This record gives sequence, structure tokens and C-alpha cells, in this order.
Amino acid sequence: MTAMSPEPRAIGSRHALSAAFLGWMLDAFDFFVVVFLVGTLSQQFAVPKSAIVWSITATLAMRPVGALIFGLLADRYGRRLPLMANVIYFAVIEVACGFAPNFTVFLILRALFGIGMGGEWGVGAALAMEAAPRKQRGVLSGLLQSGYPVGYLLAALAARFILPVWGWRAMFWIGGVPALLALYVRAKVPESEAWQRHKASSMGDLFRTLAANGRQLLYLIVLMALMNFLSHGTQDLYPDFLSSVHHFSGATVAWMAVLYNVGAVVGAVIFGWLSGPWGRRRSMLAAFALSICVIPFWAFGAGVWLLAVAAFLMQAGVQGAWGIIPVHLNELAPEKARGLVPGFSYQLGILIAAPTSNIEYALRDHFGYGKAMGGFELLILIAVGWAVWRGPEHTGRDFLASEASPPVSAPVSP
Repeated sequence: MTAMSPEPRAIGSRHALSAAFLGWMLDAFDFFVVVFLVGTLSQQFAVPKSAIVWSITATLAMRPVGALIFGLLADRYGRRLPLMANVIYFAVIEVACGFAPNFTVFLILRALFGIGMGGEWGVGAALAMEAAPRKQRGVLSGLLQSGYPVGYLLAALAARFILPVWGWRAMFWIGGVPALLALYVRAKVPESEAWQRHKASSMGDLFRTLAANGRQLLYLIVLMALMNFLSHGTQDLYPDFLSSVHHFSGATVAWMAVLYNVGAVVGAVIFGWLSGPWGRRRSMLAAFALSICVIPFWAFGAGVWLLAVAAFLMQAGVQGAWGIIPVHLNELAPEKARGLVPGFSYQLGILIAAPTSNIEYALRDHFGYGKAMGGFELLILIAVGWAVWRGPEHTGRDFLASEASPPVSAPVSP
């Protein structure tokens, strides 16, 4: 196979990153819309808030199904077509949520949306990381993962400007926009060269690859469970915490969410960039340390400005660590199953961490909101820090070379 020349490869890399970023951003927007509608949907469907929280859990719990389906397709048939099918699927389901006549239908639709959400990240991350230059993977990984907080930020803006004027249904209807991304992928994004070199010969070949790497897959699942406990534990109920405990208005909560998601983007890019010279694990540990230092102010601070700054720094640390995850998981994944293993381990981690909101909500009734969230996240940060410290690292691995070549274990010079 003839290698692609440097200039077309660079253009293809930019388009691959753009497609993966936009897909993850729009996917996250569609997920976080519900976070800002917990009270509204509770009143609309005449159910307790806890029922709406369960719809979030249903979305998270179904994500492994999507990761398995779209990941297998991506490793067998290429990255582009499964990515296009995925974004069309989750866009259609999101629009349908806006037409839900009752809570039962809404709950089913949110579970179906979870399949689409679970499939997008793994396929998009593999496409982007395989196209990225090795020395730039860290910062590009941070940019890719920052699509998640940008989607959260856009959901906060929608809650501020669209919800008061057009109502809750319009919040879901604008979720049809991702369908247009399929046209961009079809027109601009090239197929992965790494996939073309190492593609599996059959589905059986893929499953044999998984079986041969079972121990590593188990480690990644545990790591991603802890990472998802961390992420969703600091994000999903925080708007409700601000409104319930501190009695901030909906507008204030929305603006604070915008601010702390800016912090998430900043953290993802900075720590992603640092993961080149520092290495993936060391950079993640630094991000965890930042979040641990901020917990007292994030959970127990008083006043809008102190809480806003603490939330900004908390998400800079949490999403700073997450910014390294796309490249870290892709560098650890076996070459024949790079479309499946990162996304599948991520989404199985989500399945384990799916009750996060319910756990924190139940702890709130016994210890209060601040102690429930702060104490829970402190324990998670200690556990995930230990898992990262004890885990493997293949910084700078050559995706085009055969697995017979030894991976690079040392940080890449910038």
C-alpha cells in the first residue's frame, strides 16, 4: 500500500480531528440537555426528580451496547461509515425525545440515545488519533476530548436562551443538527491508514484479538469506571446542587456551568499538551492533584464567585485528565481492535459508573449535598490516581508499525 504524502496526510488529520471533535461535542450537548431539565421534566411528566435522574442512568447504562456495535463495525469495515451512521442515529433519537408524550416514552428514548452516544467516542477517537502526528497526539487528544465540555457549555447556553423562550421540547429538537456532520465526514474525512494496514480479516479475528488481550482490557475497564465516577460525579448533579443548596437562579447556574466548562476545555488542552513531554500517566496524576486541592472550595464554598472559581479549577483538573484519555487508550489498544477496545472499555466503565448520580443523590439525604459530593469524589480521585500510577503507558506508539515492533514507553519530546 502506498503511503499518503505529508501534505494530504496533514489535511486529512485536521478533517479527522474536526469530525471527531464535532461528533463528541454534539453528542455531549444532547446528553447534557437533560441535566438542565431535571426540574422542568419532573413537572412536565409529573414524576419525582429522582425519576429524571434515572433517565440519565439509563442513557449511561446503554452506552456499552453502542460501543460494541459501532466499534466492531469500525474495526471490520473502516472508521468513516460507522461514524456517519452513528451521528445520524443519535440525532434522530434526540429529536424524537422532544416529541415524547409521557415519561415512559421519554425513558425508552433516552436509553436508545445511549446506544448512539456510546458508539461515537470510540470510533471518532480512533479515527482522530490514528491520523494525528505522533508528537502532537497529546494536545490533539486534549482538543478532541474538550468537545465534551464544549457540548456541556452549549447545553448551558441553550438552557439560558432557548429554554425560557421556546420551551423544553426545543432543547431536544435542535439536537438534529449532528445529522449534518455525516455529510462532512463523507466529503472531507479520509479513511484511516492505520486501519487499512492492520484491519481484521473477520469478526472472529476481532474476538480472538480481544481474548488475547483480556487482561489489558480488564485494566482499561476498571480505569474507565473510575474516570467516569469522577467525571459524572462532578458534573451531572452540580447544577442541581447550586440551585438547591445555594438557591442560585437558573440564569446564574447556567452562566456558572459555562464558566466551569471553559475551565474543562482549558484543562483538557493544557494537560493534553503536557502529556507529550511529561508522559500520559504523570500528566494525569498532576490533573488529579489539582482537583483534590479544590474539593473543599468546590463542595463547601460560600458565595457565587468562590464557587465559580472552584468549579472552574475542578473541571480543569477532571477534564484535564480526561483530555489524555483518547490518546492513552488508543496507544494501549491492540492494533486490530483500536476502533473497539478504547470505546468499549470506556463505555463498560460507564455501565459500572452509571449509578453515580443516584449514589450521590442518596448520600445527600444522609450527609447533605456538599459532604456527599465532596467525600465521594475525594475517594474516587485517590482510587483513580492509584490505578493510573500502577498502570501501563505506551506514549508515542507508532500506529502504522506492526505490533511486533516494541511500543515506546518514554515520553515524546515536544
